[in-house]
Amino acid sequence: MTQYISTRGQAPVLGFADVTLAGLALDGGLYVPTEIPQLDMQGIADMPYLDVAARVIHPFVGNDIPPAELSKILQKAYSVFTTPEITPLHKLENGFFVQELIYGPTLAFKDVALQFLGHVFDYILAQKQKRVTIVGATSGDTGSAAIEAFRDKETANIVILHPHGRVSEVQRRQMTTVLAPNVFNVAIEGSFDDCQDLVKAMFNDRGFRDDMQLSAVNSINWARILAQAAYYVYAGTRAQKVTGRPTTFCVPTGNFGNVYAGYIAHKMGLPVEKFIVATNSNDILHRFFESGEMKSTGVAPTISPSMDIQISSNFERLLFDMTGRDGAGIAATMQVFRDKGAFGLDPATMQKFHSLFSSGRQNDEETLGVIRSVYEKYNYLLDPHAAVGVGVAEVYRKAHSEASVVSLATAHPAKFPDAVKKAVGFAPDLPPHLSDLFERKERYQVLPNDLAKVQAFVRASSGQKA
Repeated sequence: MTQYISTRGQAPVLGFADVTLAGLALDGGLYVPTEIPQLDMQGIADMPYLDVAARVIHPFVGNDIPPAELSKILQKAYSVFTTPEITPLHKLENGFFVQELIYGPTLAFKDVALQFLGHVFDYILAQKQKRVTIVGATSGDTGSAAIEAFRDKETANIVILHPHGRVSEVQRRQMTTVLAPNVFNVAIEGSFDDCQDLVKAMFNDRGFRDDMQLSAVNSINWARILAQAAYYVYAGTRAQKVTGRPTTFCVPTGNFGNVYAGYIAHKMGLPVEKFIVATNSNDILHRFFESGEMKSTGVAPTISPSMDIQISSNFERLLFDMTGRDGAGIAATMQVFRDKGAFGLDPATMQKFHSLFSSGRQNDEETLGVIRSVYEKYNYLLDPHAAVGVGVAEVYRKAHSEASVVSLATAHPAKFPDAVKKAVGFAPDLPPHLSDLFERKERYQVLPNDLAKVQAFVRASSGQKA
């Protein structure tokens, strides 16, 4: 049975169910498996998505979810997607594909993980006869996907923090118009990194964490990473069947969870030539891969707001692997980053990164240009995040014309109508189930970037007194 350890080495070793409920480890680290199971890729390119997901996920959950129950969870999770392929590949031209992760209920890739996670939570909490308070931070898409997954559930309350005025109106309304009694939205006067820091601070407050029975749904939650690894295996095996080459994945990202899920798929045995980390102007990850220094410089608002991040939580998991799984070393490095806003790595360690990872960036003008050119050339519409990925992928393909590239489309263009209209002259329609979104009543609280005030709100939302 797979066991899980913290990247910082000072938390209890846990099984899958306890790791899922815990989210963040008690020492402030992130849980990772003690070993990565190997997957036989033979024949997977011909399997339907649910079978691929079951193959990928089952070795990590052990006896905590029996195979028959896992199959039921996957069927329920993905029955709400609007295409039977769940995460289909769209061919732009020979050797160049877009994987569409946009067919869940909130039109973003977060649905793939969070629909799964919602049903996993339900199953585990029913087994343990527990109720939890879920707190999460969102830069735009995680919040609505999490709310959609947990709305009206009797096993959990959910409180989502988003940066006030820094998500698109569609993104905000997808969260704030869900009036279910167990759903609470907070707009924090600050950036996404401030929201993320507040969530981490709540988890690191042991008394508050225990009182509230806190659980996490952000990409720090291992079960989310696991669900996302499945779509890399699905796409990579299919692309390789067509091209005969290992796949290069280009991933628009801010918090690094999506890229890290691909890394896990690769460690399981998926042939991957390269992972290209695609960033917008908030390019801390690109600068790291270029210089070997991770240095926070503040967040600038862009037209791809889900990537407006400077502290990439999941990067710690990859750093743990690349530096010999040294928990004490990771704890020290993360403390330096917290204190000084920067840390650097030696050339030998950076060589390990560069053997599998490269990076690129696109500013807003370049991103608009990609939306426009892809629409004109392929009659295919991208949202600003997917456009960052495709733009970086196109630069890579010019230097590596023989590469087989899959670029991930992480959100539906209708979620960002202003940017798309600026690029191509019209705004795409929302799907029918969201057509009245702008008429729905909103409910949310605006709070300062103040831990005590946020904790008081979380207590009040759970019906507890301070």
